[in-house]
Amino acid sequence: MVESPLLSISGLRCGYGGKPVLQGVDLTIRAGEITAVIGRNGVGKSTLIKAMIGLLPPSGGSIRFRDRDIGAMSPHVRARLGIGYVPQGRDVFPRMSVEENLRVGESIGGAGAADFDAVYGYFPILRERRRQAAGTLSGGQQQQLAIGRVLIGNPTLVLLDEPSEGIQPSIVQDIARLGVALNRDTGLTIVLVEQNIDMIRAMAQRCYVMDKGRIVAELTPEMLDDRDIVRRHLAV
Repeated sequence: MVESPLLSISGLRCGYGGKPVLQGVDLTIRAGEITAVIGRNGVGKSTLIKAMIGLLPPSGGSIRFRDRDIGAMSPHVRARLGIGYVPQGRDVFPRMSVEENLRVGESIGGAGAADFDAVYGYFPILRERRRQAAGTLSGGQQQQLAIGRVLIGNPTLVLLDEPSEGIQPSIVQDIARLGVALNRDTGLTIVLVEQNIDMIRAMAQRCYVMDKGRIVAELTPEMLDDRDIVRRHLAV
């Protein structure tokens, strides 16, 4: 018996102010997998993630999570079902402490007792700076906080939108290693929207390529070692 995908999208159409961006997206996310969605700027990657979490209503098609149609559900309902979202730009609360930011995630998740020790175990810098205002952290530390805030809610699936943006390369690789460790240790399913090829190679087990609002190819990470393939799908 073939196991149903954790999340499946079929014929998804979505846009802004009546202007279409997604032009009939089809993809599946299997439980326990790290899947990347890659492509040039402006092809619809972030729009896809926002549609998955419920920030943009679909104009057509379907989104199913655990075989349940969630296309009309609000973001907070999807979060309680087990979908976590780390937005592009991190969006931490700058005047609140690290610990207070994490407690926001505790209130959103609604999936049982939050395990702060587990989050601090993956991100020890957050324990060290738990009383510090989030706005005084470096970009890499804020990204760790944004991921930790989602993990506090005990999600099954985490959507990461451009996690490497504005972060120095050494910290990008640290975050990639942490993502792989979370996936290995807990079975967390991750969808990664990203343009940083090194991060994708380090994390992803499978890659979808987007262009002009559609999925146009499915690649293995090894295929990203081929410069012609990278140039074809990612070069400006």
